[in-house]
Amino acid sequence: MDFTGKVVIVTGGGSGIGRATSLKFSRLHATVVVVDINEESGERVANEIRGIGAQSLFIRMDVSDYEQTRQMARTVYEKFGKIDILVNNAAWDRIEPFMDNDPSLWETLININLKGPIYVTRSVLEYMTKQEAGGVIVNVASDAAKVGSTGEAVYSATKGGVYAFTKSIAREMARYHIRVNSICPGPTQTPLFEGVQQSMPKVVEAIKKSIPMRRVAKPEDQANAIVWLASEESAYITGQALSVNGGLNMC
Repeated sequence: MDFTGKVVIVTGGGSGIGRATSLKFSRLHATVVVVDINEESGERVANEIRGIGAQSLFIRMDVSDYEQTRQMARTVYEKFGKIDILVNNAAWDRIEPFMDNDPSLWETLININLKGPIYVTRSVLEYMTKQEAGGVIVNVASDAAKVGSTGEAVYSATKGGVYAFTKSIAREMARYHIRVNSICPGPTQTPLFEGVQQSMPKVVEAIKKSIPMRRVAKPEDQANAIVWLASEESAYITGQALSVNGGLNMC
């Protein structure tokens, strides 16, 4: 795979799956726009990319703010003249039984995990639909969207929304030569998962034992799937949701 000349936006690019995805694209010669609410981590990843000889731009942005997403897309298009690939990766979660949730938690999860990808997608499509070459969008959903997850009821609902949104946008955008797919990660060694590992080590060990491949995913496992879905090797695939979970859920 070679992404020479391609401009890629990765939201939540400052850590975890987003960082691994940003670095993977850059090693394949793409120009990567790292978007993150955390300026320190986002700029660090952009510098890592520059350190390996690729072009990168960091933009601080809150995905739950529509005006910020519009400004981000405008900035990228004005600087590079196109947007080839969007990876909607930014997300957040807090594991807690539903009956213990405060409604403010629901609002935060919906704003970041569901409204965020909707806002970013709409902002980027403003430019991508005008390109003769079209483009690619890869949304990071979750296996929780397919099977649910204890302690993640509203998170699962938001990711279910992303799962459905992907399919609908794929149908609408095919006429513009824009492919839209999603990946559904299983448990992955991200900063969020590391927090769970520290607070609930027995739960994490039980999860590992239930995975046929006997380990949680590395961020690079997810990045590999994202980059493949964005590549010409998957040129006839759209509206699909690829589970990357070591066989934990086979659906």
